[in-house]
Amino acid sequence: MADLSHRHGDIAGHPDASEMRDRYARMLQTRGVAAVEELVILAGVYAAISAWTVHFSAALPQLALSNLIVGISLAVLGLCMSMAPERSQDLNFVVLLMGAWLIVSPWVVARHPGTGAVLSNVITGACVCLFALVAGGLLMSKRRT
Repeated sequence: MADLSHRHGDIAGHPDASEMRDRYARMLQTRGVAAVEELVILAGVYAAISAWTVHFSAALPQLALSNLIVGISLAVLGLCMSMAPERSQDLNFVVLLMGAWLIVSPWVVARHPGTGAVLSNVITGACVCLFALVAGGLLMSKRRT
């Protein structure tokens, strides 16, 4: 009969110990990236509800719809990227483009956007762009080491 007794303590003799150590080290390296991507989720949620919190949904319904779609998309992308940050390098570019769209959308979508709508979109878009650049930079620096 096989010896099925469990030894408590050290798992150094486990056949997969080195693989588990490497996987755990990779996970810890991308921890900061996941934190930045979680900020993308928050920015996306804010972008989605910004038309109603800043009160421009009635005056600029097209901009409100644009912000809702982009905000939900950002939140979903941020969620996906925070779940697998080591694979999110390509999606950072998409997030960067969405942040740029948030910045320019008040002038593209609306004829005469109000100050609140412009400030809300520009600040949120700039934050999203910053988050995407920081996450991309962190991922690139982790790949070099």
